[in-house]
Amino acid sequence: MSNILIIKHGSLGDLIQANGAIKDIKNFYKNRKVFLLTAQPYAIFMSECPYLDGVIIDKRLPRWNLFYLSNLKKNLAKYNFTKIFDLQNSSRTKFYKRFILKNIEWSSSETSLEPGQKKSDFDKDPVLDRMEIQLKKSGIETEFVKNIDLSWAITDISRLKKQYANDDYILLFPFCSKKLPQKKWPFFKDLILRLKQDYKNKYPILLAPGLDEIDEANRLNAKVVLDNNEPINIKTLISLINNAKFIIANDTGPAHIASHLDKAGIVLFGSHTTAKKVSIENFNFKAISVENLNHLTVETVIEKTRSKLN
Repeated sequence: MSNILIIKHGSLGDLIQANGAIKDIKNFYKNRKVFLLTAQPYAIFMSECPYLDGVIIDKRLPRWNLFYLSNLKKNLAKYNFTKIFDLQNSSRTKFYKRFILKNIEWSSSETSLEPGQKKSDFDKDPVLDRMEIQLKKSGIETEFVKNIDLSWAITDISRLKKQYANDDYILLFPFCSKKLPQKKWPFFKDLILRLKQDYKNKYPILLAPGLDEIDEANRLNAKVVLDNNEPINIKTLISLINNAKFIIANDTGPAHIASHLDKAGIVLFGSHTTAKKVSIENFNFKAISVENLNHLTVETVIEKTRSKLN
């Protein structure tokens, strides 16, 4: 039997956003096996996704590594893929189309363009709009691409809640990728102090750092959520977000999780992109957008928080 391949390497926020499209693809190909090609950090998490029949790890080594490319090509050939949905739409996946996964029906942003339309113009549209157009071009009904269901990733965190919060808590994500420092608002330490003052310690302030963020988190005077002294896994992170009273975050993966869980909260944007383009705002989860995050004041964030957090 022929199989279907979806390519989405990451990041975490991108994979969260692709969950609806993955579900729509699987619903369309009910009698076919659907696999995901993704990066190592997300393989375990996505292997539990009920809309996938398997996960293939791509180490994404340099393209001049011919031994690696040859092994990847041989591995993928075993699956007899007859349709590929490129949800990454990167230079790497374009290379794969030419040299690794040749002569297979391919869906990408380029195959989604209208006559005369430039890819550079298409890429300016909101990400979920683009994903929806891409699937519709393949005749797929898009029931979930903009209605992302993360219920499959919710797990019991009562033990951690008892350890760190008991009841309601505010969850902050002051971190960002080291490759994208322009996404980082620099005043989270001051914000934590104001939140404690304004809410009289009504809500514990929690942080959920990744492995390389623990030292930074420990300097911010909030409760650092770890599981046996290790960073929590992705399903636990999603569940921690799902149980939060309010969330304040930089434009990172956890912010996208909060948005698609319809949580009350705020995401902070500088000029690196817009909230509209990354499809992150909804009724409960709003963005504060400024030209330079260094000029966004704590008072502005506090005022927005007060308007949404009783």
